[in-house]
This record gives sequence, structure tokens and C-alpha cells, in this order.
Amino acid sequence: MSANHPSKLLLGMTGGIAAYKAAELCRLLVQDGCDVQVVMTEAACRFLTPATMQALSGKRVLTDLWDPGVPNGMGHIELSRDRDVIVVAPASADFLAKLAAGLADDLLSTLCLARECPLIVAPAMHRQMWENPSTRRNVQLLAADGVRIAGPASGDQACGEVGPGRMLEAEEIQREILAALRPPTLRGVRVLITAGPTFEAIDPVRGITNRSTGRMGYAVAQAALEAGAQVTLVSGPTALVPPALASLVPVVSAQEMLDAVQANVADCDIFISVAAVADYRIAKPAAHKVKKNDQGLTLELLPTVDILASVASRSEPPFCVGFAAESRDLEQLAEDKRRRKKLPLMVANLAQDAIGTEESELLLLDEAGRHPLPRAPKLTQARLLIDHIARLYQRGGQSMKLKAVRP
Repeated sequence: MSANHPSKLLLGMTGGIAAYKAAELCRLLVQDGCDVQVVMTEAACRFLTPATMQALSGKRVLTDLWDPGVPNGMGHIELSRDRDVIVVAPASADFLAKLAAGLADDLLSTLCLARECPLIVAPAMHRQMWENPSTRRNVQLLAADGVRIAGPASGDQACGEVGPGRMLEAEEIQREILAALRPPTLRGVRVLITAGPTFEAIDPVRGITNRSTGRMGYAVAQAALEAGAQVTLVSGPTALVPPALASLVPVVSAQEMLDAVQANVADCDIFISVAAVADYRIAKPAAHKVKKNDQGLTLELLPTVDILASVASRSEPPFCVGFAAESRDLEQLAEDKRRRKKLPLMVANLAQDAIGTEESELLLLDEAGRHPLPRAPKLTQARLLIDHIARLYQRGGQSMKLKAVRP
């Protein structure tokens, strides 16, 4: 077991087809040396038997508030007393609503209400249930109460439809558990992040864009939230589900992204420019679709405004972090860009190795020198990056005063 792992964990399960992932999560946690106590709702027992979870956890599974096996008959207090963290996976829409309302009519809901440790919920439900305004309100309320929301992901669902609401994979939830116990190094800090590509219209149908998926920017937003920051995410077109707690500002073009950044930058303490913003735009986009013919097509391109440079050159700029995707001479070109834009930190990667991939290898460049981050999943890299940003930001705390006091 890693020294960073929680030694004692309570795994709660509610009803849902994603319960099979909870079995795999339990196996991974036990394999990693964790002490796992499983608590299942009545609905959860319809999808997976307590006998299965008992075999995986090595402990008797509890399902009833009045079970004689509950310590001292006070399970809602005693079961969570020695736990480092409670994880509810899957967490149904019904259970999220109960948590948000403070209802406690079974063992799992009562122990969540009476806990003294962090609580993580991994939502799992049909896409329309996840997108329902009532569910969104409940999630926002839980987040405001300090509950950690892990996911959901977007993808194939048991009903055959595709969309958001799919529970994270066991390995992803395991990483969320580790992240939940990380110190809140950016508590109360306002972070503005740009992510994804931009799309520059040629006509109402066509345009110029790039291969950025937005994964790194969304991962940085998630990592900043985990560190306690208040995050505003300005995102170009992507197919990703944004972190549940981020304030999302969707944009399309470089000009729209510039406008969104300018509208929010005065209230931020840290600006992280991850987006792959188009360097050029079409001088005169056509009002109607350009018809194909045998002649060539000539497009006049004009440079777009450098969003990062415009923020860094403000009279009172936030702490600025840039991203440099290069195809050659990575360190030299990225460091030249950092110095030219007068940034405290530049994050560099090879475009051909990072764009469109699940993993990346990063090189952090600051006044102290170079700090390589070996290839790893982008969320892992984002967490390491946020840790580095927090250290630099706190080190300059005397000269970079927070713009507002947060609780």
C-alpha cells in the first residue's frame, strides 16, 4: 500500500447497473492494502449480492440500520468513526437527492449524514436523469456542502443510449479517493482556465480548427477544484463533460474566448491558458456556403489576439501560466516564449505526443529552471502541475495578494 493511500475506507453502494464497477473498485482497494467496509442499500442488493462484496472486502456487508451486526446499534455513527473517507459508488439520482435534502431513512444515508470524514459520490444514472435540472441543483448543493463529485463520464449506457451519466471506471474512482485526501493548497483562490480548440469560420459550414480535444484543460480544471480553488472554465468546442463544480463558459472562436477571458480575468488570481487558440482567423467569412468549383480557393488570414500575452501585460496581472505545444526544439522555444511573455511558469509538451492522447509528458519551466514530469495520465499530470503552481503562487503570496477573501 502506498503511504498516500487511505488505510480505512467505507464503500457505500446504491441501486444501479454500475454496481459491477463497485466490485472492481473494492478489489483494487483491498489489493492496495485498504481496509474496506461495504454498506449496501436495499436497491443495491438487487444488482449485486452482499455475498460477492463480502468475498471481495473480507468483511461482513451491512445493509440494515437495525442489523444486530451494526456496532452498538449505532451504525450511523460508529461505522464512519474510524474511516478516512466514505465513497458512494454508484450514487443514484435518488440517493443524491436524499443527501442534498439531509434525509436519512436507511443505514447508508444516516452514516453519510453523521460522518466526520470526507464524502465522495460517483454519480451513475441515465443521461436524462443526470441532465435534469433537479439533479443538477442537488449536485451543486452537495458540492457547496463540501461533498466531492467524482464524474460522471459520458459514453455508452445500459439502455443503449450514449451521453453523460456513466459512472467512472474503478481505477478513476480510486484516483479520486487519493485526490480527496490531498491538502487544499488553493483554497479560496479564483482560477480562470481556457481549454479546447477554437473554430474560425470560413462560411456557415466550414472553418479552421485544430486537433485539441480539451482533455488537458479539463483535467487542470478538475485538479484545481480538488485543491480547493474556485474555477471558471472557458472552453472551446469539445465532446467532454466539464467538472461538476466548474463555472463553464462555452465559446467557439478565438474572439469569443478573448471576450470571455476579459470578462472574467479581473476577478481571478491565477490564469492558466491551456486552450489551443487559433493563431489566425478568416478576414471575411462568407455569409453563405462557398460552392466548390474547379478553381482554387484563396483565403485571407489575419492574426488573432494573443490572449495569454494580453492578460500577462495587464497593469495588475494574475499569476499567469502558459502552455506551449511545439513539434521541435521544445525546451528552447517554450523558454523563449515564457521570457517573451514574462510568465512565471510555462508548461511545454510535444504536440505530436500529446494532442488527442490520454497521457502526456510535460516540462515545467520557471525562474528556478526545468522540472520534467514523466509520461502519465493527463489528470495525474494536471494534479502535479497544480501542486507546482500552488507552491509558486504561495511563495509569491506577499506580492500577489488575493483579490477577495474566501471562507
